[in-house]
Amino acid sequence: MLFRISAAAFIACCLLGGSAQAQVEQIEPVQFRSLKSMPDPRAEFVRQCVPHMMGRWAHPESVCDCLHDYAAAAVEDDDLREALLRGISETGVPTIETEWVPASKQSEIGATFTKIAKPTLQCMFEPLN
Repeated sequence: MLFRISAAAFIACCLLGGSAQAQVEQIEPVQFRSLKSMPDPRAEFVRQCVPHMMGRWAHPESVCDCLHDYAAAAVEDDDLREALLRGISETGVPTIETEWVPASKQSEIGATFTKIAKPTLQCMFEPLN
């Protein structure tokens, strides 16, 4: 959300910039549409995750931030990471449904949970904040 506000303020300043206005008018519509249509994936994850953490943790935003930044970041494979983030944002716990990952990577789900076990527990029980 802060990124969108900053981007909008930047574009408004450019439009009011006088001599650069003609150049901005040619470029701005494409840039503005692309910025507007691309939500911040981290912020969207936290927005979906927090309701599942309410009542369980004193600082649900911190837990969700930590899960995104440390637990999910430990997973190198894009498909498995996306499936893990989907599971957390939909259920509030690390979950990966087999249909969320390609068949060729389904055998890696167990190893993925082993890899994220320690950072997940640290996020939930030893928050940085």
